[in-house]
Amino acid sequence: MRMKFNKSIQLLVAAASLLVAGLVNACGTLTVDFVFVTSATAAGTSNYGSVDVFEVNSESGRMRQIPSSPFPSGGRNPVAEAVSSDNTNLYVVNQDDNTIVQFVIGTDGKLYPANTVNTPGIYPMAVAVSGLYLYVVDLYQPLPTCSTAAPCSGSVGAFPITPSSSNPPSDVLGTALTNGSQSYWPLCQYGYVSANNIRQCKAGATSDVIVPTAINVLSSSSSATTGTYAYVTAYDTTSSPNAGYIFAFWVVPANTTTAPAGIACPPLPVGATQIPQGTLCAVNGGVPFAAGAHPSAIASDSTGSHVYVADSVNGNVLGFAVQSGLLSALSGSPFPAGNQPSSIVVDSAYSYAYVTNFLDSTVTAYSISSGELTRIGSYATGVQPTAIGIDPSTKHFLYTANYLGNTVSGFELSSTDGTLLNSQFSPYPSSTQPTSVAAIPHGTPLK
Repeated sequence: MRMKFNKSIQLLVAAASLLVAGLVNACGTLTVDFVFVTSATAAGTSNYGSVDVFEVNSESGRMRQIPSSPFPSGGRNPVAEAVSSDNTNLYVVNQDDNTIVQFVIGTDGKLYPANTVNTPGIYPMAVAVSGLYLYVVDLYQPLPTCSTAAPCSGSVGAFPITPSSSNPPSDVLGTALTNGSQSYWPLCQYGYVSANNIRQCKAGATSDVIVPTAINVLSSSSSATTGTYAYVTAYDTTSSPNAGYIFAFWVVPANTTTAPAGIACPPLPVGATQIPQGTLCAVNGGVPFAAGAHPSAIASDSTGSHVYVADSVNGNVLGFAVQSGLLSALSGSPFPAGNQPSSIVVDSAYSYAYVTNFLDSTVTAYSISSGELTRIGSYATGVQPTAIGIDPSTKHFLYTANYLGNTVSGFELSSTDGTLLNSQFSPYPSSTQPTSVAAIPHGTPLK
C-alpha cells in the first residue's frame, strides 16, 4: 500500500531532507578530501591569481567548491603548489612575483594567508615538500646576466620548515639553505651531458641554456637517517633537437659529516663539521641522466624504487629504476602516451599510474608491474589538462585541472583494474586557466 501525503506535509519532508543534507555536508561526514586548484588568470584589483577549494564527496566523488572559495593566491600567476607533510599548510608559487605564499589550512578547507618568502632565483615554476624541507625550482638563476631577453640556466633552492605548536599551526619557512656563497643550486653547476659532448655549463646566454620543468622528491621512511633523493627534469634549448635531462640530488640527512662516493656536496660552512640537513648534493658527480627531448613532468612510486617522466615532445613516458640515487631505464621504456603529455601521478596504494595528455584532452591509465607500465586505456577530460592528482584519503578518486576548459574533471578509480569512471556531475567549473592541484585528507588533526 502506497502512503499519500498532502502538499504541506510533502513540503515539510522536503525541507527536512534538505536540512539533513546540509548538516551532513557541514559536519563533513561525506567529505573525504579537500582539493586546492590554482588558477593563473588575474582577478580583482590586486591582479592576484586564485585558489579554488573543492570538497570531495566520499560516495560519489562529486567535487564542490566550499563557501568563500576561491581565495586570492597572494601573488600573480600562481603555477605550482604543495602541502606540508602534516597537511596543515599550503604553499603556493606565484611566478610573476618570485614568491611562495604560505597558507594555513582550516579544518573546513578554508585558506588563511600566513607568510610570504622570495624564491632564491627568478620565475619559480615547480615546488615539492619533503619532511621539514621545501624545494623550489626557478627558471633562471638570480644573475645580472639573466633575463627573458638573455636567458640563463635554472636552479633549485631549499627552505627549512619549522613546525609550529600554535593552533591552527602556522609553520615557518626559514632562510634558504646555502650552497657555498649562494642560496641556490645551479642545475648545471658540476657539468652535464649535452647533445654532443660533456661540458661545463656557464651562466648567461653564451652557453647552453638548461630549462627546468618539474621536481620530485622520493618517498622514504628511512630518509631521516639515510637521506632521500630529489630529481629535477629539464631540457637544453640550445641543442637541436632539444635534449632532456634529469638532475639528481641526494638530500642530506641529519648528523652527516661526509657524502657517499660519487656525490658532490657544497663546501661546509665556516666552522661546521657536519653537512647541514636538507642540503642538496649532486648525484653522479653532477652529470644528469638523459630523459628524451622535453620532459614535462615527473613522479615516483610510494617505495621510491621507480621514477617516471613524461616527455611532451615524443609523446611517451620514460621509466627508471632507482639504485642509490642513480637511474637506469626500465625494460620496455619509453612507454607510449598521448599527444603532449603534461602531468603524471602514481597511485600510492594501488599499482597504477595516470598521465594527462594536453592536446588530446585525455588521461591515460597504466598498470604497473615490476616498474613497467602497461596501458589500460584513455579517458576524456576537460580541454587541455595540465595537472593531475589522486585523493590522499582513499586513493580512490582522481582529478585533473583543465587549463583551457576552465574546469576540473573528477574520476572514480577502480582499485581492481585501474579503469576510470566519471564522478557525478564532472567536470566542475573552476576559475580561469587552472594550473596545478594539491590535496589533503579531510579531518587532518590540528596540532
